[in-house]
Amino acid sequence: MTGLSTHVLDAVTGAPATGVAVSLQDASGTELSSGTTDADGRISQINTAALVAGIYHLVFDTGSWFSENDIKAFYPEVDICFEVDDPGRHYHVPVLLSPFAYSTYRGS
Repeated sequence: MTGLSTHVLDAVTGAPATGVAVSLQDASGTELSSGTTDADGRISQINTAALVAGIYHLVFDTGSWFSENDIKAFYPEVDICFEVDDPGRHYHVPVLLSPFAYSTYRGS
């Protein structure tokens, strides 16, 4: 099975972003699975079914997280579109989050 994990770091405080809801969607926007970041800001395995080669989205509900933490922010949602090109490989998609910016990269 292709593994897919993520984590969210609050780039302002350097702390994990605990309790961020994340949805895994296919290219058409159909939700395949979902989860919430743990105390370390991680979801170690978001997919329950094997991923096949193709385009996917990880959608982070940042608006709710910012609101719950009383932070005024610009991005209510972060949608990271990525491509699975090797179904046998593990994919890790982290997000560094701040109220007015975010970044991501292909992790390992």
